[in-house]
Amino acid sequence: MATNVKVVGTDLKQVTIKVNPGTYLTDILEQACEKLKVPSSKYLLKHKQKQLDLSNTWRTSGLIPGAKLELVVRSNTPTAINVALQFPPPESNLFPPSGRVTEKLPSDFTLWKLLRQFESGKSSQGKNLNITGRGVVQTNNGTTAGSGQLYYETPVLAIENRTLSTFADFQKTLSQLGYNSGSVLIRLSFRKTDYTLADAMAEMSHHFKVEEEDQKADEASAGSTTNNNTASSSTHTVPPDDVPSVPSTNNTEESESRPTIKEEGTDSSTIAQPPTTHSDAMDIDPPSADHRPVTIYSAPESNTPAAVLRTESDDAFAPRIEHAQAHQRLLKAAGENQRLLSDKELEAKAAAEAAKVAAIKSIQIKVRFPDNFSAVWPFGPDDTGAALYAEIRKVMANDTAPFKLALPPGKTVIRDDNSPSSKLISGYQLKSNTLINFMWDDKVPNEVRRQPFLKDSAAGRAQKIVVPDEPADVVDDAGPSSYVPTPAPKPNSGGDSSGFKKPKWLKGLGGKK
Repeated sequence: MATNVKVVGTDLKQVTIKVNPGTYLTDILEQACEKLKVPSSKYLLKHKQKQLDLSNTWRTSGLIPGAKLELVVRSNTPTAINVALQFPPPESNLFPPSGRVTEKLPSDFTLWKLLRQFESGKSSQGKNLNITGRGVVQTNNGTTAGSGQLYYETPVLAIENRTLSTFADFQKTLSQLGYNSGSVLIRLSFRKTDYTLADAMAEMSHHFKVEEEDQKADEASAGSTTNNNTASSSTHTVPPDDVPSVPSTNNTEESESRPTIKEEGTDSSTIAQPPTTHSDAMDIDPPSADHRPVTIYSAPESNTPAAVLRTESDDAFAPRIEHAQAHQRLLKAAGENQRLLSDKELEAKAAAEAAKVAAIKSIQIKVRFPDNFSAVWPFGPDDTGAALYAEIRKVMANDTAPFKLALPPGKTVIRDDNSPSSKLISGYQLKSNTLINFMWDDKVPNEVRRQPFLKDSAAGRAQKIVVPDEPADVVDDAGPSSYVPTPAPKPNSGGDSSGFKKPKWLKGLGGKK
């Protein structure tokens, strides 16, 4: 029985997807992302704040008809999945007794990369396996027919109730199929196609060219990083000809001595070495024109906020009599009618605010970076947003990457401008010490974001944030906060001591007859 399901995107847009009992949740995700024009590889589905297993069908997911699903951003870090590949005979005889091999692979592996991994990985145990490049001769009743041309034999993967056999299917990752954790069993079989082996190889290169280029780019970047490290180490460790060399016995001492050589030996190395490219240039802070001091704090060692680790007694949260009195005063003031201010009063109020801002001579601005490092600078009344951007670029490792600075909660963005309206104190009304968040521009690639944010010289000066211990609160039980005045009892105007007052007509009934 067909039904509809609503998917809410991250921008609160809703789309309706028609589903059947056999529809997989991965198909719902792909259709919703196609309608919302977002890549399906970067999102997951949640229902009532619970992440859904995308490998299930609509019948086995436990969702009701008309359910509303939420589209959430997937984590960039892949998870490890235990993948078991079941071989058909005669390949299954190579792996007794079950005929399958098991290996832990990342969830962002495509099916094609997965098959190549089983061909040449450790799980093959050195055996000669051919899964992706098989060719068979066309036969007729058991005898060779035609000119003996080899035809491609494509692998067919059976994952639960799904069958994947095309090159487009092999480009899907395990995560896109709904497997983000746990284990999965893949049953392998082969099917002869009408494509010749040469045509199939050409089509493979067309479909998987992008994947191979990405892999080569990663290897090239890793090789360039290794070469740079080797060159830098050779620059610092090779001594001059007239100085006897001392063999290094501890790699740790060598790595710790490199920053010292980089800072103290700047002049001699600059004279002796020819000019190099920007990537090999030494990490030296440029001289500052105004010599603005900066304090850099390192990232916290624990993922748990320090405020959570503090223990407070229950008495600190118990309301007292002054709290109730202050609340009643606020209610009383809110219930009174207030007249609008006159023009003269508004001018006086604006002048008082301007005088208050003009009296501010300096403020401290703390900028929090993406890697949880932070830095603090002092700024005066004449400093603008451009000065703040310039100070941040001095400590950035990649100072050419675009970024923006936002005031909490992120609606107000400080502009990189020298205009009077961009002054930090008078323009943005920063009257006290302020925290500002650093945010990358959308154009910055992920490779730049994963790199260390600060220069080595700036990160070496980072210090830990020391939280001062607060003095213990002294609570006086006999203080004025514990005293609650009680009104004096009113005297009775008549009647008994219970407070009951007799009416006049009842008083005459008790006289003489």
